[in-house]
Amino acid sequence: MENDKTADLISKPLNVINIGLEGFATELKQQGVSVTHVDWSPPAGGDPKIADLLSKLGT
Repeated sequence: MENDKTADLISKPLNVINIGLEGFATELKQQGVSVTHVDWSPPAGGDPKIADLLSKLGT
């Protein structure tokens, strides 16, 4: 039963959601893969202290 699910999964066209690095989306598109790119970066540029301060603004 599990093998049927796996075979079914890999026999269908791939649809990828790429979050962050656009280069990954570009590479997949060049290989004919359907890609939706989400332009995302961590809040406050990844600085945990600033991210903590920003999170308190919404409360």
